Amino acid sequence: MADLQLFPTPMIHTHSYRKEIPYGVRMIHANRMWELGFKGKGVVVAVLDTGCQPDHPDLRGRIIGGRNFTSDHGGDPRNYSDNHFHGTHVAGTIAANLNGFGVAGVAPEASLLILKVIHGSGASSYDSLIRGINYAINWRGPNRERVRVISMSLGGPVDDPRLHAAIKRAVSKNILTVCAAGNLGDGQAYSFERTYPGFYPEVVCVGAVTEDCTPAAFNNTNDGIDLVAPGVNIASTYVGGKYAKTSGTSMATPHVSGAAALLIQGYETQLRRRLTEREIYNLLINNTQRLDFDRSSVGKGLLDLSKGIKGKH
Repeated sequence: MADLQLFPTPMIHTHSYRKEIPYGVRMIHANRMWELGFKGKGVVVAVLDTGCQPDHPDLRGRIIGGRNFTSDHGGDPRNYSDNHFHGTHVAGTIAANLNGFGVAGVAPEASLLILKVIHGSGASSYDSLIRGINYAINWRGPNRERVRVISMSLGGPVDDPRLHAAIKRAVSKNILTVCAAGNLGDGQAYSFERTYPGFYPEVVCVGAVTEDCTPAAFNNTNDGIDLVAPGVNIASTYVGGKYAKTSGTSMATPHVSGAAALLIQGYETQLRRRLTEREIYNLLINNTQRLDFDRSSVGKGLLDLSKGIKGKH
């Protein structure tokens, strides 16, 4: 049953290369964290999506592991390559290398665990997503690394208790879960649209804004939106070693996932201890800029890392 899907993401065009730092990465002031020496190193972000092109020039060295939970590629669990494009695009916004060409992600030294839970058709099942979440919770890296952030640019219409339980389990293990709000909006702030797992209260629910900080017309609006990030005409990595621009709350979500990696590295370096999931969430919310729109459209506001790390100048 295909009860899980990607949100519509219109493709603009593809390029063989682009300016390195996309406007969305600049807009949230990720460079402020880079200047302080924090680029996400040592933080693992699990990307639950259509897979990823593992040998993309801008993602080399960023992928720490992966697994396929779909019937694609003959059901081979070891083959998590992207036969769509969505997962590769999301992965690039989180962690594309800062290497002088192509694009740079928000956290260009973070590690990515690629979990393919969506078919190349763009649809899948809650079962695949649940198995992917549980795998991320239990995963250990070659040096006993653990997943710190789960990034999901997907959703479905059904409030599935099993899915909710998996999300709660991740949060109980101090894993931040970040999910797209959805692209089913009608442009009216008071007509609520809900998809899951984004609407669960344990999830960081992300909406999209344009380059001029206006809520995207396609945004789901509801009282579960936590914050917004750039999500219109976002340039990132694309299958075939290429680059592309596309739009959606799917594109806003990895900005937040990457920002979480920067904040985790920065504050854990300063505090010399591991942050709880609640602390990571509070750091994200505290690093927002208020926008003059209804809270059901923008939550606490626009992700803004310009404050850097408290106590660091």
